[in-house]
Amino acid sequence: MVRAGGILKIAALVFAFLLAVFLAFQLLEINMDFNLNSVISRAMPVNEASIKPLKYKCGMSKLCPAGHLAFKMASGAASVVGPRICLDDKLLMSGVKNNVGRGINIALINGRTGDLINTAFFDMWGGDVAPLIKLVKGIEDGTIVMMASFDDAATKLNDEARKLIADLGSSIVSNLGFRDNWIFVGGKGIKTKSPFEQHIKNSADTNKFEGWPEVLEMEGCVPQRQD
Repeated sequence: MVRAGGILKIAALVFAFLLAVFLAFQLLEINMDFNLNSVISRAMPVNEASIKPLKYKCGMSKLCPAGHLAFKMASGAASVVGPRICLDDKLLMSGVKNNVGRGINIALINGRTGDLINTAFFDMWGGDVAPLIKLVKGIEDGTIVMMASFDDAATKLNDEARKLIADLGSSIVSNLGFRDNWIFVGGKGIKTKSPFEQHIKNSADTNKFEGWPEVLEMEGCVPQRQD
């Protein structure tokens, strides 16, 4: 008969052998999994979330088609931060350029070349509407007109000024009120109302700032004049 001690030794050896086999397989599985994960991670494309979104002219989120000018603009913020107008990757008006002011800020652009013709601002609270009317009357056909409000753009606007701006393609200027925020891109000689216009009323119920509505931002692609 086999002694009890011998049986225990055999059992211990078998257990040790099985444990060694188990550990070996476990180690092999870990290494295989690590190597496989390494191969997969190299083969897979970079996570889209880690890729920065493409930025186009003026920081736009899309590329404009050929024959169009990219623009991005923002109205003023209360009476503190002036408006910002960018066209074709060129900053035309901003507080940094020190060429904006209270009222209506205007940039005039050659509709064929995209070149800047002039910038100006007209105080519609404490100023006179006559210089604004004179400038708008003198705009040549084919000129792109970009306008942005800052603080108050409406108090001094009379019917003549509103009609002249409406003729540039604005649908909103006739109803523009005290401290409303407004941005607009139109043109001299335009035959239809412009699709590039935003407006937010000054209302105590919805204003983001005390006494002023929130900032408006707009971007788009303006077709260049081809004739």
